[in-house]
Amino acid sequence: MITLERDSLVFRFPEVHGDAVLRIDFQRTLRIPDDNREYPLPPGLGRFPLQHVDDYAENIPSSWVDHGGVFLPMYQAEALWINFSSPHDYMFAVKVAAGKINAVTGESWSNKLCSTPQDYVVVPEQHWLDGFCIGKGLIRQFVAMPLGQDYTAEEQITGKAEHGGIQIVAYPIKADIYEATKTKTGFSSFDEINFCMDAMAASIGLAPGGVMKQEIYEDRHGYEAWEQTASSRCFVHILNSMQYASITGIAPPTKPISAQEYTKAGLPWFEYYGADAKVLNGAPKLPELDSVAAKGIKKGEKPLAENEPVSVVNVKKLGKVPVVREGEF
Repeated sequence: MITLERDSLVFRFPEVHGDAVLRIDFQRTLRIPDDNREYPLPPGLGRFPLQHVDDYAENIPSSWVDHGGVFLPMYQAEALWINFSSPHDYMFAVKVAAGKINAVTGESWSNKLCSTPQDYVVVPEQHWLDGFCIGKGLIRQFVAMPLGQDYTAEEQITGKAEHGGIQIVAYPIKADIYEATKTKTGFSSFDEINFCMDAMAASIGLAPGGVMKQEIYEDRHGYEAWEQTASSRCFVHILNSMQYASITGIAPPTKPISAQEYTKAGLPWFEYYGADAKVLNGAPKLPELDSVAAKGIKKGEKPLAENEPVSVVNVKKLGKVPVVREGEF
């Protein structure tokens, strides 16, 4: 079961264990410069608002209603990162795709887990996912670009602009394994608002942006640890800001400040190396993708404003507890 509460997706698996609860939200953030330099983690600037497709059935195409799902607004060339948390530290294997391209391996979407190569992240070891895994300890940031212009990972790999958006599927760990390792933590209840979980076409996809230092951790529990008879999946559609305002009648959030403005103000960026796990290497397909800036050069376009390099001095090193990655602007 998946519910929506305070702009977060909440995955529950009561048939597996009462503690099997996963929370996912989508954080607004700085778009780091797309200049092939390696940057630390940018801050979270608040959650993107999430809306039910069903709540706006009269304002959207009937095909969207048939498929259901949720949607969020992004400006062109805006960035996001995905925030994972589990109130009881229950363990989950979570697959994330953009335009049905796996963000860890670059392979086409499949609901099933794959262990070789590992095509999922493990929560709660993996607190965040900021982009496409291109190498050991390196990702390229998720950046919103219109479908049909050849910038997205989906179009670069498949040659087609069909899906857009973000696809997520989560598998809980087997209950007996959790019971053998659990530690008690606090928990607050969530309001339940059910919605349909299927796919529809979207006008915005995710493209690879600047290079960021982020480790994707190897599964230390093992492929057989996951309850693969139980899974929940969700399609998160991305609309541009004008579409969002037109459909909902709600003004989208204002554009985030630039990396240049944020850094000039002396505000913190972040580093995190807290998990006691091996780090995955990047899959072959993803490092070969053009970043937005590189694709723009090939096309004779300038898709990114305010893409000048920044010199990051104020970097906070995050330990295991607490793990807070919020901007102060």
